[in-house]
Amino acid sequence: MDSGSKWPRQRSIVLRRSPAAAGVTAVREPRTVVVDDSRFMRGLITDLLDDGGIPVVGEAANGREAIDVIKAVKPDVVTMDLEMPELNGIEAVERLMIEQPTPVLMLSAYTDDDAAVTFEALDKGAVDFFAKPGGEVSMGVSRMGEELISTVRTVADAELNPSVADRQDRQSRPRSTHGSKLAGFETPHTVVIGSSTGGPNAVERVVESLPSGDCRLLVVQHMPKAFTPRFADRLNAASEYEISEATDGARIGAGEGLVARGGCHLEVSSYRRGRLRVKLIEDDLGYAVQPAVDVTMASAAETIDDPLVGVILTGMGADGAEGIRAIHSAGGRTIAQSKETCVIYGMPKRAVETGHVDVIRDLDEVSAAIAEANA
Repeated sequence: MDSGSKWPRQRSIVLRRSPAAAGVTAVREPRTVVVDDSRFMRGLITDLLDDGGIPVVGEAANGREAIDVIKAVKPDVVTMDLEMPELNGIEAVERLMIEQPTPVLMLSAYTDDDAAVTFEALDKGAVDFFAKPGGEVSMGVSRMGEELISTVRTVADAELNPSVADRQDRQSRPRSTHGSKLAGFETPHTVVIGSSTGGPNAVERVVESLPSGDCRLLVVQHMPKAFTPRFADRLNAASEYEISEATDGARIGAGEGLVARGGCHLEVSSYRRGRLRVKLIEDDLGYAVQPAVDVTMASAAETIDDPLVGVILTGMGADGAEGIRAIHSAGGRTIAQSKETCVIYGMPKRAVETGHVDVIRDLDEVSAAIAEANA
């Protein structure tokens, strides 16, 4: 229900003057449009962004209005609600990517149903999502204000060309083809893949082309716990591997994979006769993200004595750099996604800077690079 009485705004479409337009000299921050059918939520999100120094230059109450506002003010980034009248968030993103490509951050409720719809929005071209917590949504977003501000800045820096091209390529081919299959490994490998912003689609592109039944897969994607089961289901459907969300004590062998559960670190606890066991750790262990790629990669490097491959895909931050160092130092093969095909060239960049990355590949060549580890 819209709590409009708490906010003085009378129009659903609002165009705002930026600090520069008002003659104020300020540090460059992403100009943002806020789209939500609730006047209360629009006001709350606007206030949070304003407090963080991010100028909100427009607002809209539905997707149709959003298209008009975005075309008028040409913002650097858009926060987009999912469920709206007239034109919902998914439809709005799809139109936006055709008519006025702009980085979009989806605002999604913390439910399984919304998780499914959020992944659809990512398929249409949205860069990332921010999970609204359940219960008192507005209070939850207030507590997560700093994270929202950080995420908006990250999404504003996204390179849309790779994500839009990836979306168009996906729409042009059936999901059931599983990509072009590569020759299998002589010896099963353990492959650890880490990613963040822009990662869900990138990971899917990699795993759908891997040789059937030849690897043990561990995927660490920065994602809340309400979304990782759905992500695992998508990877399972897109590939010929049996992929599921990790549980404490789970074991996998060749042809199987696990996705790190949101809110928990995934640690490789033991490895015997080609099967590995994992442990879930709820403590943050001092890392800025949870799950952390570094935890999984470092534990794999310490525990697994068979062929090991570490892969860093698109994402913001330095997570995975130390993990790549550990895998490379243990004799494993290390791969980073190329800058040209990353939505955010943060994690791969930091991994490359360690000097422990063996090869850098475009996204569509990463699977082949994994297979080359057996050459």
